[in-house]
Amino acid sequence: MEQIRTIIGVDLGGTNMRAGLVVGDKIQEVSSCLVPKTDVADEVTEALINTIKDVLTKDVEGIGIGVPSLVKASSGIVYDVQNIPSWNKIPLKGILEKEFKLPVYINNDANCFAVGERVYGAGQDYTDFVGLITGTGLGGGIIKKGHLLSDQNCGAGEFGMMPYLEHDYEYYCSGQFFENVHQVNGGELAQRASEGDKNALAIFAEYGTHLGKAIKNILFAVDPNAIVLGGSVSKSYAYYKDAMWKEISTFPYQFVLENFVIVPSVVKEIAILGAAALYVDAATEE
Repeated sequence: MEQIRTIIGVDLGGTNMRAGLVVGDKIQEVSSCLVPKTDVADEVTEALINTIKDVLTKDVEGIGIGVPSLVKASSGIVYDVQNIPSWNKIPLKGILEKEFKLPVYINNDANCFAVGERVYGAGQDYTDFVGLITGTGLGGGIIKKGHLLSDQNCGAGEFGMMPYLEHDYEYYCSGQFFENVHQVNGGELAQRASEGDKNALAIFAEYGTHLGKAIKNILFAVDPNAIVLGGSVSKSYAYYKDAMWKEISTFPYQFVLENFVIVPSVVKEIAILGAAALYVDAATEE
């Protein structure tokens, strides 16, 4: 019988922090608060502790936290958290383990997405895949042999930072593309595409070509058997998938594509579940 775990998953954003009590594969309760606008690091830490306490029960085995920053994997120190200027070097793992007397696992939000899909979503069907977030930015997490790839600073999979054309892949392969290149809101463009607007569909096709080029680089670098797409742009997958696959089809090693698949995420609250999955990943690793 599969063990039912009780975990707290924390989605720490630059504006809001949310803690969810995850029992099995369901979120039972969520607590949230605004990130304090302060230059005092301890005030942000205290707010996080209180948010976690709001959903803490005696059954909780561990805590997972997703942060928009780099993390020193060995020590759990977070660096330069986006939109939290006071958190430029915080030993968050040590602080929280001392407070709660529970194991705490911390990673960046893209890695949380990938391991969340592995534990709770489409990634359950694959042992080697990349979770690729196409939202306000472009970032990824790498699953190898069924577990999150271990690295030094939780930065493996940051494909968006690779140079491409005049900028980098994030400029052309995230939601930034629509405003950077075409000065149009991505959500409004999706609405127009749903109504059959030819110009909107052409812009999405252009986007798909750029994303296809990024995915070819991922195939060279990581050689996964799947990519799970997340983020806001993945909701418009139907409008760019043909152009994306047309570009991917030019990959020079055709046999690689025979069993390669791309699937959009359908998991709700993946940020909280992905953070919780950090604990599951660590607890089940051989």
